[in-house]
Amino acid sequence: MGGPPAAVATVRRAVRRHLEEFPSGALILVACSGGADSLALAAATAFVAPRLGLRAGAMTVDHGLQEGSAQRAAALLPTLRRLGLDPVDLHTVRVGRAGGPEGAARRARYAALDSGAEAHGAESVLLGHTRDDQAETVLLRLARGSGARSLAGMSPCSGRYRRPLLDVDRSTVRNACAQMGLTAWEDPHNRDPAYARSRVRSQALPILEETLGPGVAAALARSADLLRDDAAALDDAAAQALDRCRHPGGGADLAVLAELPRAVRTRVLRQLAVAAGVPEGALGAVHIHALDRLVTHYRGQSHVDLPGRVCGRRRHGCLFVEHTDRSE
Repeated sequence: MGGPPAAVATVRRAVRRHLEEFPSGALILVACSGGADSLALAAATAFVAPRLGLRAGAMTVDHGLQEGSAQRAAALLPTLRRLGLDPVDLHTVRVGRAGGPEGAARRARYAALDSGAEAHGAESVLLGHTRDDQAETVLLRLARGSGARSLAGMSPCSGRYRRPLLDVDRSTVRNACAQMGLTAWEDPHNRDPAYARSRVRSQALPILEETLGPGVAAALARSADLLRDDAAALDDAAAQALDRCRHPGGGADLAVLAELPRAVRTRVLRQLAVAAGVPEGALGAVHIHALDRLVTHYRGQSHVDLPGRVCGRRRHGCLFVEHTDRSE
């Protein structure tokens, strides 16, 4: 008796590697948009989880950004239930404007997924990002002048979130979806040149493959893997440095900050900015550089404005990064 098609077997193996660590009886939820990648992930999880003594469910999020999105999201639920997933939930969210349309949609989506996972007591939420998604992420962040942490791309494991397909190329995942007899929905945003990721997917990566030869996406994903360990070590050093910098009167001690290696200091500044309310997706290298100049190249500049109505300024020998109403 033959086994499943090669693509299906590859996706199931990738899912199994991530699920084997969870205790028997744990609930695993799949975030499914109805696209081929997340649909293949949902089907593979529905197959693998019971064989490991786990429960598997799914969540889908309606962002309300396209005509007919509510109907498409509702139509996905019976498909997920037929796969044997339970519970299956639909979350409708309101997308704001802060941080751009993609960033705002992402924040709304993760807030809904977090809420659903907590409501059901889920051990983990699986996301359908593939190796090609990783390559696109690295290119986008490289173009924005991001540091090692950003160029490390998406992590296979981040809190409750797991990305089992991050080492599997998109073609294999989509072949698996078709071979399992699933009809996927193609988000028109994926082909819309108004979105930077769409342009990277349809134009930039194909040109790189044509110019440099095949395997660019895989090479970018490998680079992300290598950078991730380096970034983790620097992040740990920054967390320890932040504790040393904290001043009893509030703020971060400028003298201690100035003595830190720049790679560590800029990470401390990023942590201070995010803690003060700057959206991570809106925080760029130019903002961190401006904060760093307050520490190392102070020439009397009064303050640094940051996204999210946050301000950085020197005061009483400390750097304060605080939310402000900008009424001054």
